[in-house]
Amino acid sequence: MTIYIVKQGDTVDSIAEQYQISVDSILYNNQIPYPYRLAVGEALLLSTASDSLREKPLIYAGGYAYPFISSWVLSQTLPYLSDLYIFSYGFTTEGRLIPPALDDTWMITLARSYNTAPILTLTPFGADGQFSNYLISQVIHSPSAMSALRNDILAQITERGFQGLDIDFEYILPEDKDAFVEFVLYMKEGLSPLGYPVSVALAPKTSDDQKGLLYEGKDYKRLGEMADYVLLMTYEWGYTYGPAMAVAPINKVNEVLQYALTVIPPEKIHLGIPNYGYDWTLPFVRGESKAVTIGNVQAVQIAIENYATILFDVTAQSPNFHYTKQAQLHEVWFEDVRSMDAKFHLIDTFQLRGCSYWNIMQLFRANWLLLNDRFTITKYR
Repeated sequence: MTIYIVKQGDTVDSIAEQYQISVDSILYNNQIPYPYRLAVGEALLLSTASDSLREKPLIYAGGYAYPFISSWVLSQTLPYLSDLYIFSYGFTTEGRLIPPALDDTWMITLARSYNTAPILTLTPFGADGQFSNYLISQVIHSPSAMSALRNDILAQITERGFQGLDIDFEYILPEDKDAFVEFVLYMKEGLSPLGYPVSVALAPKTSDDQKGLLYEGKDYKRLGEMADYVLLMTYEWGYTYGPAMAVAPINKVNEVLQYALTVIPPEKIHLGIPNYGYDWTLPFVRGESKAVTIGNVQAVQIAIENYATILFDVTAQSPNFHYTKQAQLHEVWFEDVRSMDAKFHLIDTFQLRGCSYWNIMQLFRANWLLLNDRFTITKYR
């Protein structure tokens, strides 16, 4: 497939004629709505010459989704996923598993119909809906709570058709680092004999001794040894309450990956990929400003509606633009096929196990078509 950057004066018809492809394929690949307007600087994915004999690397691709995802969006995405991480299952201080508020049975059934493995995602959410390191400490230091939790997880997996466990614990206290490793090992010892993999999400560290609550409780080396594979959460440099910048700048992503590769084999690493962007109102005021989360397709429409030119930051390998609305200046950073291709290049170059997306709640078809063009996605039978 070919990535084309829209120039002044381009139309869908002129691009189709230039590449001798159908207008419909351009509209479909890039989710372009009527009246089919384009933004200058927009990156389009074009279905051009096919090379069916080209050998492509084999990878695993995963995506996180809440049970309130549109069934249409999920059915459009599952053909490109090895694993569907269903978000999420909580637990009490006594180790009793708490299912999502909405029934996820339909997701399990639909995933399996596409030969995609439904994965139970375990998260320590407190009553406020935020990650609770108190809850983590209470469970990972209690043999009885760990036993109860593992039993509940095994019951869910074996009775309802899950095919693995993903452990997404954040803000682990530094003094709980070793106990968390033992917790992951305990879960693996219960699931591995039944053939179920255990994965762990890792905050984006760049060194063993990196300071900060996100990082100090995660032992990359030992968790890499215990888990079947890990997810590097290489996103959120640009985030809701921070200043405007790329969500996953490739230079920062690469720094995390370079460190991870010193302590974890590449065949155990999934690169985390964001499927969203942010719209900031400027000027940024720390403690007051709050960016709005937007989809990648939505970002292009915002640019079109406000006659903005989309730029591409070479260092971050990320698209961005400014616009003014109601006398307020906005700055937008998002993902497009160029930024995705830069991440795919890292996966290929370092022969990683694959990638995992946070999250797949909004369809970004061009991403999936490009991923499928660059790699062969593992499917379960």
